[in-house]
Amino acid sequence: MKFYLDTAEVYIPDNQPVEAALSRTTHLCFAAHQDDIEIMSAQPIIECFQQKDKWFTGVVVTDGRGSPRDDLYKNYSDDDMRLVRFKEQRKAAFVGEFAAQVMLDLPSKIVKDSAREETVEDMLKVLRATKPQIVYTHNLADKHDTHVGVTLRVIEALRRLDQSERPERLVGCEVWRALDWMVDSDKVLMNVSDHENLQLALLGVFDSQIAGGKRYDLASMGRRRANATYFESHGVDAATGLSYAMDMTSLMNDTEKSPAVFVEEFIQRFARDVNERVGKLI
Repeated sequence: MKFYLDTAEVYIPDNQPVEAALSRTTHLCFAAHQDDIEIMSAQPIIECFQQKDKWFTGVVVTDGRGSPRDDLYKNYSDDDMRLVRFKEQRKAAFVGEFAAQVMLDLPSKIVKDSAREETVEDMLKVLRATKPQIVYTHNLADKHDTHVGVTLRVIEALRRLDQSERPERLVGCEVWRALDWMVDSDKVLMNVSDHENLQLALLGVFDSQIAGGKRYDLASMGRRRANATYFESHGVDAATGLSYAMDMTSLMNDTEKSPAVFVEEFIQRFARDVNERVGKLI
């Protein structure tokens, strides 16, 4: 596979040939940064772990050069951080037994620029090589510009595929902004009760972020536990960990619909739910 940048790479944890490794993919995740995959896609990673008929592939779109840094990494250059974060992402792919880990190595400014074709073209190459059943990416209500940029490029790439080439489902997951605000009927519930040890291991390999001042490991596990407890107000917990997502499949297939209008509908349903609840109790 030839990507836009020669520095892009495809890492195969079990050393299978690249074509065979990618083609076995059933669950595919496009994420903006190293460690985003492990934060937002724990459920499909767990679902595919140790399974012969289900395989998870991760794609990190950006290069990781702009990462915040402190402690051991305080004086690392942007190029140093890129190497560290690539190494950490390979570790996570090995621990999670991914089918493959793709690093596109693109600068964020390219990803966020809708006039640039490079990101979409690279994504199309991955999609056609993997032919996944389900695609996971960031949700459209995320508050990180690069995350939203990745999502928009994913939607564009999927829309360019023939209908027969598209996955069965497109799911937008939570990272920089939780999705507990969505009305319950809109939430895609991702049960992450099992393999907490694996989830912690996947998050823990990103030492440059954790030691560098961002406890994504504790925050992510805490959010999952909080989601499980606060999901149902009048019943006992049915899970010990939940992640939320929004189903964006219809947006993938309705090529005329604006992503901005699509996500606004979720916000309107939330506003209506709050107004109706307050109104009936006044």
